[in-house]
Amino acid sequence: MSSPSAPPPYEDRNPLYPGPPPQGGYGQPSVLPGGYPAYPAYPQPGYGHPAGYPQPMPPIHPMPMNYGPGQGYDAEERAVSESFGPGEWDDRKVRHTFIRKVYSIISIQLLITVAIIAIFTFVKPVGDFVRRNLFVYYVSYHCKNCNWTQVFVAPLPRRRFPWNIILLTLFTLAMGFMTGTISSVYETKAVIIAMIITAVVSISVTIFCFQTKVDFTSCTGLFCVLGIVMMVTGIVTAIVLSFKYIYWLHMVYAALGAICFTLFLAYDTQLVLGNRKHTISPEDYITGALQIYTDIIYIFTFVLQLVGDRN
Repeated sequence: MSSPSAPPPYEDRNPLYPGPPPQGGYGQPSVLPGGYPAYPAYPQPGYGHPAGYPQPMPPIHPMPMNYGPGQGYDAEERAVSESFGPGEWDDRKVRHTFIRKVYSIISIQLLITVAIIAIFTFVKPVGDFVRRNLFVYYVSYHCKNCNWTQVFVAPLPRRRFPWNIILLTLFTLAMGFMTGTISSVYETKAVIIAMIITAVVSISVTIFCFQTKVDFTSCTGLFCVLGIVMMVTGIVTAIVLSFKYIYWLHMVYAALGAICFTLFLAYDTQLVLGNRKHTISPEDYITGALQIYTDIIYIFTFVLQLVGDRN
């Protein structure tokens, strides 16, 4: 027996102090009452995992989403993924819908304009009336300018239905009356020739803009200067011709106008077609249609001055 002042050794089995737990914890019956299997033993601090616990899993590193060159997909899969991505197809579909809408509007505008020109040219009483009353020309000219300013200065009406359709209709009618009044002054043969030349030029420019790699939209500053020169030349020519008619000056101005508006037509066509430095928003289909329609009408009027003889 040991001294009573010293703590009892571990060999003394006291029922109240059974001693430290054995390594690995106390055993549990393999099957608990009721038929359920026993849980594995709890691990002790500082000891390794017992056989009943799985080994720790290695850390999982997420795969990067931005693949570099030569990583991720192979070359063929990357080419297919980049060429036929859903975003590109959506943008292309929107652009094609926009182009169809613009040229459908232009077709309707040109049909209305041709019908008005035909009435003013082939119906003799109407032609005589507008030739005797030039206020029809001036009223239509000012209505065209007012609608043009409203469309291009105020962005909300041209994008909001039904104001955009109303402005488009008024502009088309005003432009048609103005062109019909000008056509009534010339012979019928000259009007038909001018229409054919204008149609050939417009179709050729459109096909050229579809095929060419030349980007006219990158020369916006040049076209602005060209428009200013054209406006100043027109004012000077109108003042000079109001005092004395000079045939060669009139022809030079008409040729310059036809060339300038042909270039403007190429510029506006590329704005509508897209895939260039500058494009028109799909919401501005009214603007795109009015720009191309105005270019075509002015080409017709300048060509008519070149090939036509006044009645």
